[in-house]
Amino acid sequence: MAQKGVQLDRETFSCSICLDLLKDPVTIPCGHSYCMRCIKSFWDGEDERKIYSCPQCRQAFTPRPVLVKNTMLAALVEQLKKTGLQAAPADHCYAGPEDVACDVCTGRKLKALKSCLQCLVSYCEKHLQPHFESTKFNKHKLVDPSEKLQENICSRHDEVMKMFCRTDQQSICYLCSVEEHKGHDTVSAAAERTERQRELEVSRQNIQQRIQDREKDVKLLQQEVEAVSRSADKAVKDSEKIFTELISLIQKRSSDVKQQIRSQQETEVSRVKELQEKLEQEITELKRKDAELKKLSYTEDHNQFLHNYPSLSQLSASTDSSSIDIRPLRYFEDVTAAVSELRDQLQDILTEKWTNISLTVTVVDVLLSETEPKTRAEFLRYSREITLDPNTAHTQLLLSDGNRKAEGTSQYQLYSRHPDRFTRCCQVLSKESLTGHCYWEVERSGGGVGVAVSYKDISRAGGLNECRFGFNNKSWMLYCDTDSYTFFFNSISTPVSGPVSSRVGVYLDHRAGILSFYSVSETMTLLHRVQTTFTQPLYAGLYFYYPYYGDTAEFCELK
Repeated sequence: MAQKGVQLDRETFSCSICLDLLKDPVTIPCGHSYCMRCIKSFWDGEDERKIYSCPQCRQAFTPRPVLVKNTMLAALVEQLKKTGLQAAPADHCYAGPEDVACDVCTGRKLKALKSCLQCLVSYCEKHLQPHFESTKFNKHKLVDPSEKLQENICSRHDEVMKMFCRTDQQSICYLCSVEEHKGHDTVSAAAERTERQRELEVSRQNIQQRIQDREKDVKLLQQEVEAVSRSADKAVKDSEKIFTELISLIQKRSSDVKQQIRSQQETEVSRVKELQEKLEQEITELKRKDAELKKLSYTEDHNQFLHNYPSLSQLSASTDSSSIDIRPLRYFEDVTAAVSELRDQLQDILTEKWTNISLTVTVVDVLLSETEPKTRAEFLRYSREITLDPNTAHTQLLLSDGNRKAEGTSQYQLYSRHPDRFTRCCQVLSKESLTGHCYWEVERSGGGVGVAVSYKDISRAGGLNECRFGFNNKSWMLYCDTDSYTFFFNSISTPVSGPVSSRVGVYLDHRAGILSFYSVSETMTLLHRVQTTFTQPLYAGLYFYYPYYGDTAEFCELK
C-alpha cells in the first residue's frame, strides 16, 4: 500500500508536458503546475497569437503570465525523492498507448504480462500471481497479452465461444450450437484448432520449400550479377584496348602522311630552287652580255666594231624552262581531298557499325528477362491505376471522375498557384510514377489529344518546346487526331499508320527501355514502338491541342 501511495505521488508531482517529475515547478493562474522550461517552450509556440493557454484545461491568458518558481512545490518534490519516490516502478513498466494494460490496476496502469481466456482479463505480473498460486486457476488458459479478449464472447448469449461452426466458418458458443446453428457441422474450438494446426504445418512446409527455392533463385541471380559484371568489365577493358589500337593506327597513318608530304615538299622545293638558280645565273649572264653589246653599239670606229661584234654576239645556250606551265595552283590539295574521303568513309563505317554495337549492348539480358505481352489479357497483367495530379493541370483543363478524366474547356479553372503547374501548354501529368512493367489505356473523344509519358523535371513555364510533350528530350507523345496518328520526340514528328480508335493502350518496360502504343478495339494493333534508355521514372501525361473544343481523355479502369 505504501508503494501505491508513492506511485500516486509520482503522478501528482509529474509535469503533464514531459511526463517526468517537476523540475523548477511553476504554477500558472489556473492552478496547474509545470516544469518552468516546459511551459516556457509551450508558450513560445503561441507567441504569434499573443494568447497563452494551459495545456491541460486550455484556459487562456492575456498578457503572458510571469512565471515564478513554486518553492513549496519544489521542496515537496525533493522530499518525495528522498523518501522513496525512486522505488516506484520505472516508466517502462507502465502501459503506453501501444501496450495492453492490466485490467486490475487502478490509477496509472502497468503493462499486462498475460491475458486469461477464461477470465477474459489481462493481468500485470503482480495481479497474475493468484493464477500461479491457487489451484482454482489450474484450468485457466493464459496467453500473451491481447486487447481482443471481448471478441471471444458471444454477442448474442454473452458466453465464451468454445465451439466452431464449420458450416458457417465462425466461432460460436455452446448455446449457439443448439439454437441458430443447430444441425450444422460443429466441433470444439480446440478440435478445429488441431485441424487447422495440421493445415498450418503443411502451409509452413510449403512456405519453407518456397523460401528454399527463392533462396536458390537469389543465389542464381547473384551469380548472374557477378557474371554480368565480370563480362561488362572485360568488355570495357577489351573495347578500350581495341579503340586505343585504332587511335594508335590512325595516329601512325597521320604521321606517315605528314612525313610523306614533308618529303615530297622538300623534293619539289629543291627541284624548283635548282631551276630558279640556273635562271638567275642566265639572267646575270644576259645582263652582262647586254651591257657589252650596248657599249659596242656606241663604238665610232667601224673597224673596231666589226672586229669585236662576232665574239660578243654569240649567246650561251638558254636554260630549258618548258616545264614551267601556267596552270591552276594545285599542289597537295589532292592529298587533303583523299584524307577527307577517308574520313567520310570511316564516319560512315563507324555510324553503321556503332548502331550494330549499340544494339548488341542493349540485347544483353539475364535470367529475369520477360518477353513483351502479345494478347490484351497478357497486357492487363501489368495494368496500372493512374490518376491525374491537379497541381500539374493547365487552367484550361477540367478534371473529374476521381481525377482520372480531363476535359478541355474555354473557361479558365480557379486552380491555386503551384510550381508544378503547366502554364504554357494545355497538358497534365499523373500522380503516379511509372517504372518496371506498366500498361494503361486512355479513352478519348474528339481530335487533338496527345497520349504521352514524361520525366517529372520537364519544364512547366519555359519555352514552348521545353514544356510541350514530345518536343524535347524529356517526353514522348502519340498525338491522336480524328483520322490519323503522329509520334513526337525531341521536336521530330513521325507519321504513324494504323487503325484509328477511341482507345489507345500504352505499354512500358522501363528497364528494357521499351515504350509501345497500341490501337485498342476488338483487337490490339501496334502503332509505334520506342527503344531507348530511360534514365528517370516516367509519368503518364495528356495533351490537348484545342482545349476550347471540349475534347476529353480518360484513364480507363482496367479489370
